Amino acid sequence: MRISGKPAKIAAKGSETGGKEATGPKRRSMQYEFLKQFPKRMKHVGAYVLLFANSSQKTIWKQHGFQKPDEQINMIFAVMLYIMEQSLKEENCTIDDIGAYVDSLNMRYFEKNMGYEDCKALGDFIVNVVLSNEGKAMYFDGFDFEERQYQTMNVSYVANRIVYVDAEVRRTSYYLTEDGYNLLLSTLEIESNMKLTIHEMIFRMHLEKQSYDKAVDDIKNVFNLLRIQLQKIEEACGRIRRNALSYSVADYESILEANLDTISDTKQKFQSYRELVKSRAKELEEMNLNVRRLDEKEEEKLNNLSIIERYLARTIDEHQKILNSHFDLKSLYTRELEQLAQMSFIRRFSLRNALYEKILEQPEGLERLEIFLRPLFGNEPDKIYNLKKSTELQRPLRKKESEEAEAVMEFGDDAWMEEEERRRQEKLAKYEESLSFLLEKALEAGKDGISLEEIRAGFTQDGESREPVLYSGLIPNVQIFKEIMVELLKGREIDVEVLREERRNYISEFSGGFQLNEMLLNLEDSRGMRMEKIEVYRIEDGKAIIFENVPDESGRLKNICCSNVLIRVTGGKTYGI
Repeated sequence: MRISGKPAKIAAKGSETGGKEATGPKRRSMQYEFLKQFPKRMKHVGAYVLLFANSSQKTIWKQHGFQKPDEQINMIFAVMLYIMEQSLKEENCTIDDIGAYVDSLNMRYFEKNMGYEDCKALGDFIVNVVLSNEGKAMYFDGFDFEERQYQTMNVSYVANRIVYVDAEVRRTSYYLTEDGYNLLLSTLEIESNMKLTIHEMIFRMHLEKQSYDKAVDDIKNVFNLLRIQLQKIEEACGRIRRNALSYSVADYESILEANLDTISDTKQKFQSYRELVKSRAKELEEMNLNVRRLDEKEEEKLNNLSIIERYLARTIDEHQKILNSHFDLKSLYTRELEQLAQMSFIRRFSLRNALYEKILEQPEGLERLEIFLRPLFGNEPDKIYNLKKSTELQRPLRKKESEEAEAVMEFGDDAWMEEEERRRQEKLAKYEESLSFLLEKALEAGKDGISLEEIRAGFTQDGESREPVLYSGLIPNVQIFKEIMVELLKGREIDVEVLREERRNYISEFSGGFQLNEMLLNLEDSRGMRMEKIEVYRIEDGKAIIFENVPDESGRLKNICCSNVLIRVTGGKTYGI
């Protein structure tokens, strides 16, 4: 009551001073200037309110162990961030993908008593119930103090489209709408036309200070804002095509001003940033090749620079798309309005009054009915011969189509496919033999592990006559040995128990080629090799390990020169086949 009584005293005081603000036509003027654009603020608030309303009082949370509202909201926003990341990468985001992501989060962080199917059901609930309101439109009313009435605003977090996985399976892929992006970015209290400038300034500052990890997030935000602007243009074009009268001049002016702010000098700025990033990345790469090996921090910088360069290229492309869409929007809006204006000049008449009733009055008019109907069926204009087509180079289309048909027939030949399968199996057997050789040597060495230098020394300790035989087990050919070592060094520390857990919980697709994780589990099954953890590190001792007379895929003999590498297998036993 005290809150509502306080403004009354202020109004009375104003009337005592002789003011007439409370009477006459000025009553609709704003008394409190800070209440302008109040519905716009309320839409941001409404985005949170509707989200919480759709999520609260749902028993599915408690069924999966999420008792506190804090846990529920954290999971919802974690899923939204995943959808946004997939949208930025322009990759599919199906319920299966979201379920696998929730399962990964649960295994590593939340540790709730949920299996993969429970995680998939929870992800489906978050997307289709919490974010999509079971397919029903969501609205929130914000009070407009200038118009003195509530303004109804639509809120939509995600949208979907149909995609085809493996060119056959039809799936629904989800992506964030403008409201969804704004919900995640709404912690920045700045005007929309200043967001791009501010993020660009922060990005430049971090780039100058060589804080590349922060610059990665900044350039992602810049790209995100450009993507939102392009999406707004596309949505505006859709609304204009459906009904140009439903798109107001104020909306058109707002989006044009935003486009002009975006395309003013952005391309030149980001082109210069891209050249700077390229030069710094080149310096680090040359240092790695010619001076010394990069340390861990420098490798991280080089990786961040490559990410920044990739997003800068996408940002420049997005800028070009906005520029093209800007002119498309202008021409579309102009054309649609002109067509609507021309419709007012079209003479309309009633078929009942002008035709049916006249025919009933004078039936003999049926003999001349084609005079009335002929204008309704205008013929297409006659075709005109184009002289330019007669001088163009003609391509042999029939020959190309016949070659493609013959290639398809050859691909479907059973004998050819059987031969290809036999070759693939032989190649995988060579991969398995080489990898098992390395792991068995590491198991025999114990907890200290074994290095490539020690393995190389073992080839010559029994005499040179046995050297080619031992090489065939370790190095079937140069390409296979190189690929195995690269994959082991990428993995560095491989927890085999995690691989077993993934195989139990996920149904993996048939790869058809060499996959390190898949082959490690196959070695456990086929050769009885029980492993818990595999560690592979490069030994920085400056030594070069050389294997002489190793064949490549074509049979030519080569010498392999590689760094010394330590391989350690812990917690493992060999039980035998």
